Formats: sequence, structure tokens, C-alpha cells
Amino acid sequence: MLGSVLLPCLDKDGHQVHGVDQKDFDICDAAAVQHAFRETRPDFVFHLAAFADVDGCELNPAKAEQVNAQGTRNVARACAETGAGLLYVSTDYVFDGNAKRPYREDDCPHPESAYGLSKLRGEQYVQALVPRHVIARAAWLFGPNGKNFVATILRLASERPELRIVADQRGSPTYTRHLASKLVQLFAAGARGVFHVTGSGICSWFEFTQAIVRAADLAAVRVTPITSLELARPAKRPEFSVLENGRLADGQLGLLPHWTEGLAQYLEELRAGR
Repeated sequence: MLGSVLLPCLDKDGHQVHGVDQKDFDICDAAAVQHAFRETRPDFVFHLAAFADVDGCELNPAKAEQVNAQGTRNVARACAETGAGLLYVSTDYVFDGNAKRPYREDDCPHPESAYGLSKLRGEQYVQALVPRHVIARAAWLFGPNGKNFVATILRLASERPELRIVADQRGSPTYTRHLASKLVQLFAAGARGVFHVTGSGICSWFEFTQAIVRAADLAAVRVTPITSLELARPAKRPEFSVLENGRLADGQLGLLPHWTEGLAQYLEELRAGR
């Protein structure tokens, strides 16, 4: 979902880009990663690959560790060996969600899920192994070419008269095209270290759903708030998952547009595609 919109942004800027996926090599295979890096000799790597199924990670923490932590270590080691810089996309789940204010880049991570822990361990490998690195923590991604919350809500709204949606988790929905543009900007600016990169604005999943249904002209669908306990998912979700994009603001790199703008653009894309 993110890679498919990032590649055109890099191409547009005139870079020679090699897009790779699981069919090319498995990041869990250290030898395969090293071989691919020696063949292409990249100057810079955008590491987007992850086991991102939060509940799947909770049910299979060994796989989460293998992909998100050890796989990232393999990529980081290959970057170090070839002298490549590395941008690693991480997550709001490295925090526990108990804060009363948006999380800053220098706040101490404290994940409460297997997914969050495995992504944090990936961050630590990047920091330890690659001098020229960026860690971009994103959250609540939606956009074309992948499974995402907006697409799921639109599908369910076409099948059911009522949607029961969690109202006690708050975050910042992030449109992948806005995120991709900012990642390219971070790369071009020679940024270093940890950055929080999320859509502007805050909402709950319930409020996000209300906005989706309203913008998609599906007013006949009822949206009912429920609690996280009622949903009863295997992995604990952060209740307050808002990231302060402080380093973007301090570095005068600009904040991402409001999540409602991203939603409007994505829905327009879907309408044009149909």
C-alpha cells in the first residue's frame, strides 16, 4: 500500500529506483538480502516490509520477531556493508497509549503488543547498525492498493445497515500519498534520526467512520460506538495513539495535511477508479 505510491514519487524526482518485494527475496533470509544488495549497490533504502497484522503478530509473536526485528536487522546489516542510508517505517504501537498528550519523538517507547515490540526492536537494529538512518513512525494508514480501514468500512457499509465501531481509541489517520511525499522530502533533506509522520488532526475510529460514511453519501448506514473491550481483539491497542510531529515542525519540513483532506482525495481516487 505504501510502496506503490512511494515509487512514483521517487521516479518523479529523477532517482533510479529498484522496487523489490517478497518475490525478489525474503528479508528473513540474510544471505538473500546480502546478495540483492551486492547486486544493486543502493545508495539509499526505504524499508517498508513488515508483518503488519497486529492480531496476527499477537497470535504468532515468533513470526513478528522474525520479520519485523530480525528481518530489519538483515536489511540494516546489508545497508551497513554497502554504505547505504536507510529509512525505516515504524509505528505508533511502540508506545503504550496511556499518555495524556501526543507522543514526542524522544519519549521512551513502551509497547504493549507483540507487533509494537517487534517494530521497536527493528528500530533499535537500525539505530545500532546504520549511521545514516531515518526512523519514520506513522499510524492509521489508508490509501490505494492495499487493505485499509477506509476500504473495509466502505465494503461493510454496502453489506450492513449498522456498523459497530470502537470509540475509545484515538489517533491520526494518514493518507499514504501524503506520507510518501513526506518520506521523499526527508530523504532529499538529508534528515537523520526519529521523526513522527502522521496526518494532522485527531479522531477516534468511530469518528473516522462517521466521516467516511458521510463523505461517501452512505447516510442510511447507522454508526454505533462501542468499547475496545466489546470488540475483544487478541492484541491490546493503544487508547491514545497520537504522535506529535515535532521534528517536522522544528525542521521547517512542514506537517502533513489534515486527515480529512486525505480521506477526500482517497474517496475521489476510488470514484475515478470505478
